[in-house]
Amino acid sequence: MKNVFQKTVLAFLLIAALFCMLTGMPPKNSTMENHQEQTRALKDSLAREMRQALDAEFKAWYPLSVDTRYGGFLSDFDENWKPVGDQDKMIVTQARHVWATANASMFYKGDNSFARLGAHGMQFLKDYMWDKQYGGFFTLVSQQGRPYTMNDSSSKDAYGNAFAIYGLSAYFHATGDSTALKLAQEAFRWMDRHSYDSLKGGYFQFFSIAGKPYIDGYRHTPPKDYNSSIHILECFTELYNVWPDPLVRERLESLFHIIRDTMVAPKGYLRLYFDRSWKPILYLGSGPSYMQYMVNHVSYGHDVETGYLLLEASKALGYKNDNVTLFKAKKLVDHALEYGWDREHGGIFDGGYDDPLGKRESIIRNTKEWWSELEALNAFLLMADLFPNDEHHYFDKMCEQWTYCKKYLLDEKRGGWYLGGTDIVPENISSEKGSIWKGNYHTSRALINCINRLTGTGENNVGTNPKRSE
Repeated sequence: MKNVFQKTVLAFLLIAALFCMLTGMPPKNSTMENHQEQTRALKDSLAREMRQALDAEFKAWYPLSVDTRYGGFLSDFDENWKPVGDQDKMIVTQARHVWATANASMFYKGDNSFARLGAHGMQFLKDYMWDKQYGGFFTLVSQQGRPYTMNDSSSKDAYGNAFAIYGLSAYFHATGDSTALKLAQEAFRWMDRHSYDSLKGGYFQFFSIAGKPYIDGYRHTPPKDYNSSIHILECFTELYNVWPDPLVRERLESLFHIIRDTMVAPKGYLRLYFDRSWKPILYLGSGPSYMQYMVNHVSYGHDVETGYLLLEASKALGYKNDNVTLFKAKKLVDHALEYGWDREHGGIFDGGYDDPLGKRESIIRNTKEWWSELEALNAFLLMADLFPNDEHHYFDKMCEQWTYCKKYLLDEKRGGWYLGGTDIVPENISSEKGSIWKGNYHTSRALINCINRLTGTGENNVGTNPKRSE
Protein backbone atom coordinates (compact mmCIF):
# COMPACT_ATOMS: atom_id res chain seq x y z
CA MET A 1 0.00 0.00 0.00
CA LYS A 2 2.80 2.42 0.85
CA ASN A 3 4.39 1.69 -2.51
CA VAL A 4 1.12 2.57 -4.25
CA PHE A 5 0.91 5.75 -2.18
CA GLN A 6 4.42 6.78 -3.20
CA LYS A 7 3.65 6.19 -6.89
CA THR A 8 0.44 8.21 -6.60
CA VAL A 9 2.25 11.13 -5.00
CA LEU A 10 4.92 11.02 -7.70
CA ALA A 11 2.32 11.02 -10.49
CA PHE A 12 0.54 13.96 -8.88
CA LEU A 13 3.79 15.91 -8.68
CA LEU A 14 4.53 15.30 -12.36
CA ILE A 15 1.05 16.49 -13.37
CA ALA A 16 1.41 19.55 -11.17
CA ALA A 17 4.79 20.38 -12.68
CA LEU A 18 3.42 20.05 -16.23
CA PHE A 19 0.50 22.31 -15.35
CA CYS A 20 2.88 24.95 -14.00
CA MET A 21 4.95 24.83 -17.19
CA LEU A 22 1.88 25.33 -19.38
CA THR A 23 0.37 28.15 -17.32
CA GLY A 24 3.61 29.88 -16.39
CA MET A 25 2.74 29.58 -12.71
CA PRO A 26 5.65 28.93 -10.31
CA PRO A 27 5.67 25.42 -8.89
CA LYS A 28 4.55 24.96 -5.31
CA ASN A 29 6.27 22.58 -2.91
CA SER A 30 3.29 21.97 -0.66
CA THR A 31 2.60 18.46 -1.99
CA MET A 32 6.25 17.46 -1.68
CA GLU A 33 6.39 18.96 1.77
CA ASN A 34 3.28 17.04 2.77
CA HIS A 35 4.80 13.82 1.49
CA GLN A 36 7.99 14.47 3.45
CA GLU A 37 5.96 15.24 6.56
CA GLN A 38 3.98 12.03 6.16
CA THR A 39 7.18 10.02 5.70
CA ARG A 40 8.70 11.64 8.78
CA ALA A 41 5.53 10.91 10.77
CA LEU A 42 5.62 7.28 9.62
CA LYS A 43 9.27 6.90 10.65
CA ASP A 44 8.56 8.48 14.04
CA SER A 45 5.64 6.11 14.57
CA LEU A 46 7.74 3.08 13.66
CA ALA A 47 10.54 4.23 15.95
CA ARG A 48 8.09 4.60 18.86
CA GLU A 49 6.69 1.11 18.31
CA MET A 50 10.16 -0.40 18.13
CA ARG A 51 11.23 1.50 21.24
CA GLN A 52 8.29 0.03 23.12
CA ALA A 53 9.24 -3.46 21.93
CA LEU A 54 12.87 -2.87 22.91
CA ASP A 55 11.94 -1.60 26.38
CA ALA A 56 9.70 -4.64 26.89
CA GLU A 57 12.45 -6.98 25.70
CA PHE A 58 14.97 -5.74 28.22
CA LYS A 59 12.35 -5.60 30.96
CA ALA A 60 11.54 -9.26 30.32
CA TRP A 61 15.16 -10.42 30.46
CA TYR A 62 16.56 -8.33 33.29
CA PRO A 63 16.84 -8.80 36.19
CA LEU A 64 15.05 -12.15 35.75
CA SER A 65 17.95 -13.81 33.93
CA VAL A 66 20.64 -12.62 36.34
CA ASP A 67 22.03 -15.56 38.31
CA THR A 68 22.68 -13.91 41.67
CA ARG A 69 23.85 -17.17 43.24
CA TYR A 70 26.45 -18.51 40.81
CA GLY A 71 27.11 -15.57 38.49
CA GLY A 72 26.43 -15.04 34.84
CA PHE A 73 22.96 -15.37 33.36
CA LEU A 74 20.22 -17.99 33.32
CA SER A 75 19.30 -19.11 29.82
CA ASP A 76 16.27 -21.41 29.82
CA PHE A 77 12.74 -20.05 30.27
CA ASP A 78 9.37 -21.47 29.31
CA GLU A 79 6.62 -19.59 27.51
CA ASN A 80 5.69 -17.76 30.74
CA TRP A 81 9.27 -16.80 31.62
CA LYS A 82 9.59 -19.47 34.29
CA PRO A 83 13.19 -20.75 34.67
CA VAL A 84 13.40 -24.41 33.64
CA GLY A 85 16.00 -27.14 33.22
CA ASP A 86 19.59 -27.44 34.41
CA GLN A 87 20.55 -23.90 33.35
CA ASP A 88 23.86 -24.90 31.81
CA LYS A 89 25.81 -21.88 30.62
CA MET A 90 27.19 -21.68 27.09
CA ILE A 91 29.91 -19.19 26.22
CA VAL A 92 27.89 -17.83 23.27
CA THR A 93 24.85 -17.08 25.44
CA GLN A 94 26.83 -15.55 28.28
CA ALA A 95 28.94 -13.39 25.96
CA ARG A 96 25.88 -12.19 24.04
CA HIS A 97 24.32 -11.00 27.29
CA VAL A 98 27.49 -9.02 28.00
CA TRP A 99 27.30 -7.54 24.50
CA ALA A 100 23.59 -6.76 24.67
CA THR A 101 23.82 -5.03 28.04
CA ALA A 102 26.85 -3.02 26.88
CA ASN A 103 24.98 -1.97 23.76
CA ALA A 104 21.94 -1.08 25.86
CA SER A 105 24.03 1.04 28.23
CA MET A 106 25.09 3.18 25.28
CA PHE A 107 21.55 3.41 23.92
CA TYR A 108 19.88 4.23 27.24
CA LYS A 109 22.26 7.04 28.09
CA GLY A 110 22.35 7.83 31.80
CA ASP A 111 21.04 4.39 32.84
CA ASN A 112 23.91 2.73 34.69
CA SER A 113 22.02 -0.48 35.40
CA PHE A 114 23.00 -2.03 32.08
CA ALA A 115 26.70 -1.40 32.69
CA ARG A 116 26.36 -3.16 36.03
CA LEU A 117 24.73 -6.12 34.29
CA GLY A 118 27.60 -6.21 31.83
CA ALA A 119 30.11 -6.19 34.67
CA HIS A 120 28.26 -9.10 36.28
CA GLY A 121 28.47 -11.12 33.07
CA MET A 122 32.07 -10.18 32.35
CA GLN A 123 33.13 -11.43 35.77
CA PHE A 124 31.61 -14.86 35.09
CA LEU A 125 33.46 -15.11 31.79
CA LYS A 126 36.70 -14.25 33.53
CA ASP A 127 36.29 -16.44 36.62
CA TYR A 128 34.57 -19.54 35.25
CA MET A 129 34.49 -19.74 31.46
CA TRP A 130 38.14 -18.93 30.77
CA ASP A 131 40.35 -22.03 30.96
CA LYS A 132 43.12 -21.11 33.38
CA GLN A 133 45.13 -24.22 32.46
CA TYR A 134 45.12 -24.24 28.66
CA GLY A 135 43.62 -20.87 27.81
CA GLY A 136 40.60 -20.15 25.68
CA PHE A 137 36.96 -20.18 26.72
CA PHE A 138 35.06 -23.37 27.46
CA THR A 139 32.06 -23.96 25.25
CA LEU A 140 29.78 -25.16 28.04
CA VAL A 141 29.83 -25.14 31.83
CA SER A 142 27.26 -26.10 34.45
CA GLN A 143 25.17 -23.47 36.19
CA GLN A 144 27.77 -23.47 38.95
CA GLY A 145 30.59 -22.92 36.44
CA ARG A 146 31.98 -26.47 36.18
CA PRO A 147 33.31 -27.14 32.64
CA TYR A 148 32.21 -30.18 30.66
CA THR A 149 35.52 -31.53 29.38
CA MET A 150 35.24 -35.32 29.41
CA ASN A 151 37.92 -37.32 27.56
CA ASP A 152 39.52 -34.24 25.97
CA SER A 153 36.61 -34.01 23.56
CA SER A 154 35.93 -30.84 21.62
CA SER A 155 35.02 -28.58 24.50
CA LYS A 156 36.09 -25.40 22.76
CA ASP A 157 35.24 -23.78 19.44
CA ALA A 158 36.13 -20.66 17.48
CA TYR A 159 32.52 -19.48 17.32
CA GLY A 160 32.21 -19.31 21.11
CA ASN A 161 35.61 -17.75 21.70
CA ALA A 162 34.87 -15.11 19.09
CA PHE A 163 31.64 -14.15 20.83
CA ALA A 164 33.53 -13.78 24.10
CA ILE A 165 35.76 -11.28 22.30
CA TYR A 166 32.62 -9.59 20.97
CA GLY A 167 31.02 -9.11 24.37
CA LEU A 168 34.21 -8.08 26.14
CA SER A 169 35.07 -5.52 23.43
CA ALA A 170 31.63 -3.97 23.63
CA TYR A 171 31.78 -3.84 27.41
CA PHE A 172 35.14 -2.05 27.21
CA HIS A 173 33.64 0.37 24.70
CA ALA A 174 30.74 1.12 27.02
CA THR A 175 32.67 1.39 30.30
CA GLY A 176 36.37 1.77 29.58
CA ASP A 177 37.08 -1.19 31.88
CA SER A 178 40.55 -2.33 30.80
CA THR A 179 40.07 -5.74 32.44
CA ALA A 180 37.61 -6.64 29.71
CA LEU A 181 39.89 -5.44 26.93
CA LYS A 182 42.86 -7.40 28.29
CA LEU A 183 40.80 -10.58 28.38
CA ALA A 184 39.55 -9.95 24.83
CA GLN A 185 43.15 -9.45 23.68
CA GLU A 186 44.24 -12.66 25.38
CA ALA A 187 41.39 -14.56 23.73
CA PHE A 188 42.29 -13.16 20.32
CA ARG A 189 45.91 -14.23 20.70
CA TRP A 190 44.81 -17.68 21.89
CA MET A 191 42.58 -18.06 18.83
CA ASP A 192 45.42 -16.94 16.60
CA ARG A 193 47.68 -19.65 17.99
CA HIS A 194 45.14 -22.48 17.98
CA SER A 195 42.35 -21.74 15.50
CA TYR A 196 43.85 -19.65 12.73
CA ASP A 197 44.89 -21.56 9.59
CA SER A 198 48.28 -20.03 8.79
CA LEU A 199 48.50 -21.94 5.50
CA LYS A 200 45.09 -21.33 3.93
CA GLY A 201 43.58 -18.53 6.00
CA GLY A 202 40.37 -18.51 7.99
CA TYR A 203 39.66 -20.42 11.18
CA PHE A 204 39.11 -24.00 12.17
CA GLN A 205 35.88 -24.17 14.10
CA PHE A 206 36.58 -27.04 16.52
CA PHE A 207 39.55 -27.95 18.70
CA SER A 208 40.35 -29.99 21.79
CA ILE A 209 40.46 -28.63 25.30
CA ALA A 210 44.23 -28.23 24.95
CA GLY A 211 43.74 -26.23 21.75
CA LYS A 212 44.55 -28.81 19.06
CA PRO A 213 42.46 -27.94 15.97
CA TYR A 214 40.56 -30.59 14.06
CA ILE A 215 41.90 -29.56 10.67
CA ASP A 216 39.96 -32.22 8.76
CA GLY A 217 36.65 -31.45 10.43
CA TYR A 218 34.95 -32.75 13.53
CA ARG A 219 32.28 -35.45 13.80
CA HIS A 220 31.53 -35.45 10.06
CA THR A 221 31.49 -31.63 9.93
CA PRO A 222 33.81 -30.06 7.33
CA PRO A 223 36.69 -27.97 8.71
CA LYS A 224 35.35 -24.57 7.61
CA ASP A 225 31.89 -23.08 7.23
CA TYR A 226 30.20 -19.73 6.71
CA ASN A 227 28.34 -19.65 10.04
CA SER A 228 31.43 -19.60 12.22
CA SER A 229 33.28 -17.39 9.72
CA ILE A 230 30.72 -14.59 9.53
CA HIS A 231 30.49 -14.38 13.31
CA ILE A 232 34.26 -14.36 13.77
CA LEU A 233 34.24 -11.48 11.28
CA GLU A 234 31.57 -9.74 13.33
CA CYS A 235 33.51 -10.16 16.57
CA PHE A 236 36.86 -9.10 15.14
CA THR A 237 35.16 -6.00 13.74
CA GLU A 238 34.08 -5.16 17.29
CA LEU A 239 37.56 -5.79 18.63
CA TYR A 240 39.29 -3.75 15.92
CA ASN A 241 37.03 -0.79 16.62
CA VAL A 242 38.39 -0.56 20.17
CA TRP A 243 41.88 -2.02 19.62
CA PRO A 244 43.30 -1.18 16.16
CA ASP A 245 46.14 -3.65 16.43
CA PRO A 246 47.93 -4.44 13.11
CA LEU A 247 47.49 -8.20 13.53
CA VAL A 248 43.78 -7.82 14.28
CA ARG A 249 43.45 -5.76 11.11
CA GLU A 250 45.34 -8.36 9.10
CA ARG A 251 43.10 -11.20 10.31
CA LEU A 252 39.92 -9.16 9.91
CA GLU A 253 40.83 -8.08 6.40
CA SER A 254 41.74 -11.61 5.32
CA LEU A 255 38.50 -13.09 6.64
CA PHE A 256 36.51 -10.22 5.12
CA HIS A 257 37.80 -11.05 1.63
CA ILE A 258 37.29 -14.79 2.10
CA ILE A 259 33.64 -14.28 3.02
CA ARG A 260 32.90 -11.62 0.42
CA ASP A 261 34.83 -13.07 -2.50
CA THR A 262 34.76 -16.84 -1.88
CA MET A 263 31.86 -17.77 0.38
CA VAL A 264 29.21 -15.73 -1.43
CA ALA A 265 28.10 -17.64 -4.51
CA PRO A 266 27.67 -15.71 -7.79
CA LYS A 267 23.91 -16.03 -7.48
CA GLY A 268 23.95 -14.07 -4.22
CA TYR A 269 23.82 -16.48 -1.29
CA LEU A 270 26.34 -18.02 1.11
CA ARG A 271 27.73 -21.46 0.47
CA LEU A 272 27.72 -23.48 3.65
CA TYR A 273 30.73 -25.83 3.87
CA PHE A 274 34.32 -25.69 2.61
CA ASP A 275 37.40 -27.83 2.76
CA ARG A 276 40.64 -26.46 4.15
CA SER A 277 41.58 -24.86 0.80
CA TRP A 278 38.20 -23.10 0.53
CA LYS A 279 36.79 -25.39 -2.11
CA PRO A 280 32.99 -25.56 -1.63
CA ILE A 281 31.69 -28.92 -0.44
CA LEU A 282 28.53 -29.76 -2.40
CA TYR A 283 26.16 -32.69 -2.55
CA LEU A 284 25.47 -33.57 -6.19
CA GLY A 285 22.79 -36.20 -5.74
CA SER A 286 19.39 -35.89 -7.42
CA GLY A 287 16.27 -34.52 -5.76
CA PRO A 288 15.92 -32.28 -2.67
CA SER A 289 16.86 -34.91 -0.11
CA TYR A 290 17.89 -34.45 3.52
CA MET A 291 21.58 -34.59 2.58
CA GLN A 292 21.13 -32.02 -0.15
CA TYR A 293 19.48 -29.64 2.27
CA MET A 294 22.11 -30.14 4.96
CA VAL A 295 24.97 -29.48 2.55
CA ASN A 296 23.54 -27.21 -0.14
CA HIS A 297 20.90 -25.27 1.73
CA VAL A 298 20.46 -21.52 1.56
CA SER A 299 19.80 -19.69 4.84
CA TYR A 300 18.11 -16.42 3.97
CA GLY A 301 18.50 -15.13 7.52
CA HIS A 302 22.27 -15.62 7.45
CA ASP A 303 22.45 -14.05 4.00
CA VAL A 304 20.79 -10.78 5.00
CA GLU A 305 22.77 -10.71 8.24
CA THR A 306 26.03 -11.17 6.33
CA GLY A 307 25.22 -8.24 4.07
CA TYR A 308 25.07 -6.05 7.17
CA LEU A 309 28.20 -7.59 8.73
CA LEU A 310 30.27 -7.11 5.57
CA LEU A 311 29.38 -3.43 5.44
CA GLU A 312 30.26 -3.03 9.11
CA ALA A 313 33.63 -4.68 8.58
CA SER A 314 34.32 -2.50 5.53
CA LYS A 315 33.54 0.57 7.61
CA ALA A 316 35.79 -0.55 10.46
CA LEU A 317 38.64 -1.19 8.03
CA GLY A 318 38.25 2.36 6.73
CA TYR A 319 37.49 1.44 3.12
CA LYS A 320 36.25 4.42 1.12
CA ASN A 321 33.81 4.13 -1.79
CA ASP A 322 33.76 0.35 -1.35
CA ASN A 323 31.25 -0.36 -4.09
CA VAL A 324 32.28 -4.01 -4.38
CA THR A 325 31.14 -4.72 -0.82
CA LEU A 326 28.14 -2.42 -1.13
CA PHE A 327 26.72 -4.25 -4.10
CA LYS A 328 27.70 -7.69 -2.79
CA ALA A 329 25.71 -6.91 0.38
CA LYS A 330 22.82 -5.71 -1.75
CA LYS A 331 22.93 -8.89 -3.78
CA LEU A 332 22.65 -11.00 -0.63
CA VAL A 333 19.55 -9.08 0.45
CA ASP A 334 18.02 -9.07 -3.04
CA HIS A 335 18.47 -12.83 -3.39
CA ALA A 336 16.69 -13.38 -0.08
CA LEU A 337 13.84 -11.16 -1.22
CA GLU A 338 13.54 -12.89 -4.58
CA TYR A 339 13.64 -16.47 -3.33
CA GLY A 340 12.97 -16.39 0.41
CA TRP A 341 10.27 -13.74 0.86
CA ASP A 342 6.77 -14.92 1.77
CA ARG A 343 4.54 -12.93 -0.55
CA GLU A 344 1.39 -13.99 1.30
CA HIS A 345 2.16 -13.24 4.95
CA GLY A 346 5.48 -11.42 4.83
CA GLY A 347 8.69 -12.53 6.50
CA ILE A 348 11.54 -14.59 5.10
CA PHE A 349 11.60 -18.37 5.14
CA ASP A 350 14.30 -20.21 7.04
CA GLY A 351 15.80 -22.25 4.24
CA GLY A 352 15.86 -23.00 0.56
CA TYR A 353 17.68 -25.49 -1.58
CA ASP A 354 19.83 -24.43 -4.49
CA ASP A 355 20.72 -27.03 -7.06
CA PRO A 356 24.53 -26.92 -7.50
CA LEU A 357 23.92 -27.31 -11.23
CA GLY A 358 21.82 -24.15 -11.19
CA LYS A 359 18.59 -25.74 -12.38
CA ARG A 360 16.27 -24.57 -9.64
CA GLU A 361 15.83 -23.14 -6.18
CA SER A 362 13.02 -24.10 -3.85
CA ILE A 363 11.92 -23.57 -0.27
CA ILE A 364 12.77 -26.53 1.93
CA ARG A 365 12.06 -25.03 5.38
CA ASN A 366 9.09 -22.69 5.28
CA THR A 367 9.32 -21.88 8.99
CA LYS A 368 10.50 -18.45 10.15
CA GLU A 369 12.74 -18.32 13.20
CA TRP A 370 12.65 -15.14 15.26
CA TRP A 371 16.30 -14.19 14.73
CA SER A 372 16.19 -14.27 10.94
CA GLU A 373 13.13 -12.01 10.89
CA LEU A 374 14.88 -9.42 13.06
CA GLU A 375 18.01 -9.59 10.91
CA ALA A 376 15.82 -9.01 7.84
CA LEU A 377 14.22 -5.98 9.50
CA ASN A 378 17.65 -4.48 10.11
CA ALA A 379 18.96 -5.32 6.63
CA PHE A 380 15.91 -3.95 4.77
CA LEU A 381 16.13 -0.60 6.54
CA LEU A 382 19.89 -0.45 5.95
CA MET A 383 19.31 -1.03 2.22
CA ALA A 384 16.54 1.59 2.23
CA ASP A 385 19.06 4.15 3.46
CA LEU A 386 21.71 3.11 0.93
CA PHE A 387 19.37 2.62 -2.06
CA PRO A 388 16.29 4.79 -1.40
CA ASN A 389 15.04 4.66 -5.00
CA ASP A 390 15.72 1.00 -5.72
CA GLU A 391 13.11 -1.11 -7.47
CA HIS A 392 12.95 -3.46 -4.48
CA HIS A 393 11.38 -0.68 -2.36
CA TYR A 394 13.34 -1.64 0.74
CA PHE A 395 11.58 0.80 3.03
CA ASP A 396 8.22 -0.69 2.11
CA LYS A 397 9.62 -4.17 2.73
CA MET A 398 10.89 -3.06 6.13
CA CYS A 399 7.40 -1.79 7.00
CA GLU A 400 5.87 -5.09 5.90
CA GLN A 401 8.51 -6.96 7.88
CA TRP A 402 7.77 -5.00 11.04
CA THR A 403 4.05 -5.66 10.59
CA TYR A 404 4.86 -9.37 10.28
CA CYS A 405 6.99 -9.32 13.43
CA LYS A 406 4.25 -7.63 15.46
CA LYS A 407 1.57 -9.98 14.24
CA TYR A 408 3.33 -13.34 14.33
CA LEU A 409 6.45 -13.10 16.54
CA LEU A 410 6.12 -10.51 19.28
CA ASP A 411 4.43 -11.70 22.47
CA GLU A 412 2.86 -8.46 23.67
CA LYS A 413 1.03 -10.19 26.52
CA ARG A 414 3.93 -12.01 28.22
CA GLY A 415 6.90 -10.20 26.72
CA GLY A 416 9.65 -11.53 24.52
CA TRP A 417 9.49 -13.24 21.14
CA TYR A 418 8.13 -16.56 19.99
CA LEU A 419 10.65 -19.06 18.71
CA GLY A 420 9.21 -18.74 15.22
CA GLY A 421 6.35 -17.24 13.26
CA THR A 422 2.91 -18.38 14.33
CA ASP A 423 1.63 -18.00 10.77
CA ILE A 424 3.45 -21.22 9.86
CA VAL A 425 3.60 -22.91 13.27
CA PRO A 426 0.70 -21.75 15.48
CA GLU A 427 2.08 -23.87 18.34
CA ASN A 428 4.97 -21.39 18.63
CA ILE A 429 2.70 -19.32 20.84
CA SER A 430 3.73 -21.77 23.58
CA SER A 431 7.40 -21.94 22.62
CA GLU A 432 10.23 -21.22 25.03
CA LYS A 433 11.17 -17.60 25.63
CA GLY A 434 14.82 -18.42 26.22
CA SER A 435 17.42 -21.12 25.70
CA ILE A 436 21.18 -21.29 25.27
CA TRP A 437 20.57 -20.41 21.62
CA LYS A 438 17.72 -17.96 22.13
CA GLY A 439 18.55 -14.71 23.87
CA ASN A 440 18.20 -11.01 23.14
CA TYR A 441 21.24 -10.32 20.98
CA HIS A 442 19.54 -10.40 17.56
CA THR A 443 16.40 -8.69 18.77
CA SER A 444 18.01 -5.84 20.69
CA ARG A 445 20.63 -5.15 18.02
CA ALA A 446 18.09 -5.00 15.21
CA LEU A 447 15.69 -2.80 17.16
CA ILE A 448 18.39 -0.38 18.32
CA ASN A 449 19.86 -0.13 14.82
CA CYS A 450 16.42 0.50 13.31
CA ILE A 451 15.43 3.08 15.93
CA ASN A 452 18.65 4.98 15.35
CA ARG A 453 18.21 4.91 11.59
CA LEU A 454 14.57 5.96 11.74
CA THR A 455 15.26 8.85 14.08
CA GLY A 456 18.62 9.80 12.61
CA THR A 457 20.22 9.92 16.04
CA GLY A 458 22.78 7.93 17.98
CA GLU A 459 25.08 5.17 16.82
CA ASN A 460 23.67 2.44 14.61
CA ASN A 461 25.63 -0.11 16.56
CA VAL A 462 28.55 -0.52 18.92
CA GLY A 463 31.01 -0.48 16.06
CA THR A 464 30.51 3.20 15.19
CA ASN A 465 32.84 5.91 16.44
CA PRO A 466 34.04 3.85 19.41
CA LYS A 467 36.55 4.57 22.11
CA ARG A 468 39.88 3.21 20.94
CA SER A 469 42.72 1.83 22.94
CA GLU A 470 46.20 1.75 21.48
